[in-house]
Amino acid sequence: MSKLYRMLAALVILGTVSLSASATNYSLWINGRTGGGQIGNYNSFTYWGPAGTAAGINKKAVNWDGRGHIADQNYLVREALDCFCTGNNWCYIAAHSAGDLMLGYTLANYGGSSRLKKNATPNSAGQCGNTDGSSQVGWNIKWVDIAAGAAGGSELADIGNINEPLAQDLKTTTARALYDHNNTRNTWFYMYAGASGTVYSAVLPGQDDEVVAYHSSGGVSGSAGAGFCNPADWFCNDLTMGTAVNEGGRAKWSKHSVQFRDDNESFNHYSQGNWGGIISVVRTDMVNHAN
Repeated sequence: MSKLYRMLAALVILGTVSLSASATNYSLWINGRTGGGQIGNYNSFTYWGPAGTAAGINKKAVNWDGRGHIADQNYLVREALDCFCTGNNWCYIAAHSAGDLMLGYTLANYGGSSRLKKNATPNSAGQCGNTDGSSQVGWNIKWVDIAAGAAGGSELADIGNINEPLAQDLKTTTARALYDHNNTRNTWFYMYAGASGTVYSAVLPGQDDEVVAYHSSGGVSGSAGAGFCNPADWFCNDLTMGTAVNEGGRAKWSKHSVQFRDDNESFNHYSQGNWGGIISVVRTDMVNHAN
């Protein structure tokens, strides 16, 4: 899906919601492994960087512990989506690493459920009150930006001995079987894949950002990972841009489009406490287009 088409689609949605004077847009940021932000506090951006940094309209941090099983921590994401993405309100969403797995799981398993419309005024636990008692199916989401997506898992989890529930979920075959990755409830996932790997990431096939390989950060389908690279690498199949089938014939998941491929191998996996790495590219896109 091209950037122009994406912008036109957003304008159509904006024109629709503008019929209601009370409509508000929000930019939700869903963290990955290790967490760090205060759970229930949508203004706590510790995981990402300084809270004062621009990161899309009305930005909110959707904090979960970054250690527990996706299924166990998922209620926190659902509460945030209920708060800010129901009724007349709409959301842009950015997610990093395991936040991709978390959001995909949420939409596939709960995106068709009935949700009470909320007032976007959270209490200290991060829960919002009802508006008029009416409900809707799923959430109002315009599109999703994914930095270093781990919905395809990581080979580091495959070989690791970390006694942590999330690490078990991040095994490549487990992550890919956790939910139907093709069922995004018609929400577009725009993938941003970093390629600034290092020596210890040799276990990761193809191009990688030190933690996840292109097969995951590029939204490549299948029951297991495979090696995908930049076009300059002659010894590996290319990760293609957009929704195009990758070199070698492996397709991307439905509604997944590679928006950025790190051809210059400049961006690693980490925020570095300052919206760094591949997150910086997503943040720029959110500033420019989440409005």
